[in-house]
Amino acid sequence: MQTPKIIIIAGPTASGKSSLALTLAKDLNGIVINADSMQVYRDIPILSACPSQQDMKQAPHKLYGIYDASIRGNMVDWFNLAKEEINNARTSQQTPIIVGGTGMYIETLEKGTTPIPETPTEIRQEISEYVKNNGLAALYQELSVVDQETAARLSPNDTTRIRRAMEVYKHTKKTMSYWQQVPLKKTFSAKEFVRIYINPPRDILDTNARTRFDIMLKQGAIEEVQTLINRNLSDSLPAMRALGVQELKSYLVGTTSLEEAVELAKLHTRQYAKRQSTWFNNRFNPNFRYDNCYKEDKNFVDDIKKVL
Repeated sequence: MQTPKIIIIAGPTASGKSSLALTLAKDLNGIVINADSMQVYRDIPILSACPSQQDMKQAPHKLYGIYDASIRGNMVDWFNLAKEEINNARTSQQTPIIVGGTGMYIETLEKGTTPIPETPTEIRQEISEYVKNNGLAALYQELSVVDQETAARLSPNDTTRIRRAMEVYKHTKKTMSYWQQVPLKKTFSAKEFVRIYINPPRDILDTNARTRFDIMLKQGAIEEVQTLINRNLSDSLPAMRALGVQELKSYLVGTTSLEEAVELAKLHTRQYAKRQSTWFNNRFNPNFRYDNCYKEDKNFVDDIKKVL
């Protein structure tokens, strides 16, 4: 019996990726596996645009809402979990359908991972305490001393990557720039993938993003952010950097109006979608390309199914 292919659905936010994933999952006895770095957080299902409970009942969905907002998820942890879900699906003769807009997650799955040893929890906590007590600028300065090459590539405000680089150095006594020269470890071969790229025209994507944020507000996005504020979580946590969280937080703490917060969130969403499109245009090589926002297109789905 032939092992099922691994389907990847990539594209910018608000392009209809989840809709296509659900359609294929229902048609192919598939399992939808999340590859969005924000949809892993259970506290922000609205603002991260997680599939609805109704959609999740129609087909199995994995790696959605797996972390509390207080956790710092990372690419390595996601990859290990995704690899396990893919192997489980294929063992059961189900089609794994990877869907998301986090380019580095998808690229890691396709091209392999660096052989960097997993960082122990105590070292992550040590770095976290250092930032809390001394600030990110001090950690960036330390990184500049021990790994000038990596520091030069990073923005001094890139909390996640600065922390990661220092965690790796503390644990392995080797720099991130060293590890990035080591050949990648591949788990899957290129021929095992079917790659789909949804790339709508900019004006349609912008309209979709604006409309979707209005829907998020009606669904309870403000209440979602208020709950996060009540927990007094650090603004440096990935979940607190999700699109719309900081903008709505500014409204809730009284530093801006709701109208200003909403317009800023919509602007940042459009800017993010543009960066995603640029990334995928440059670094993702699809077998199928859909140049519109996906809703329902039986012909397109049938074309994909022919190669499986």
